[in-house]
Amino acid sequence: MPEIGVLALQGDVREHLDALTGAGARGRPVRRPEELAAVDGLVIPGGESTTMSKLATAFGLLEPLRERVRAGMPAYGSCAGMIMLADKILDPRSGQETIGGIDMIVRRNAFGRQNESFEAAVEVEGIDGGPVQGVFIRAPWVESTGAGTLSLARYGGHSVAVRQGGLLATSFHPELTGDHRVHRYFADMVRAAG
Repeated sequence: MPEIGVLALQGDVREHLDALTGAGARGRPVRRPEELAAVDGLVIPGGESTTMSKLATAFGLLEPLRERVRAGMPAYGSCAGMIMLADKILDPRSGQETIGGIDMIVRRNAFGRQNESFEAAVEVEGIDGGPVQGVFIRAPWVESTGAGTLSLARYGGHSVAVRQGGLLATSFHPELTGDHRVHRYFADMVRAAG
């Protein structure tokens, strides 16, 4: 059973921990570099990407996160986590940094503000059993990707799920639906990297 951390600085940590359990993985919160060093993979939750960036720096986690991702640790980012895994943000806030790792450019809040949040059925390549219910809350989208990045799903003409090697990112929040297929897909990625 893979041990998968959930970056527990800000955002929907508990929901991801529950989804990992439902997907047959053991989840644990990660707030410190030594906790990061003890996991096989990492989920970066939705939340507020600027706040997450600042807290990762304050907790001394930003560089260890970058090092683990560069070294091949599987990571999955949902919503703000997608932004954190992007090599480039089209419209960053002042001082906002990312972990990077996925050769993509993302646009923050691309689908609109909080009151424009919505749900939609999204067909995700590699996820069996029909569409995934995507919960889009101030969600980013992918403006462009490099040659090594695969688009796994599109919505409204934009990529909303991507994969590059052991890194996975979605614009939407599968952890809020009770459907654990995306987390199972990621847990399988972690097992394969094992």
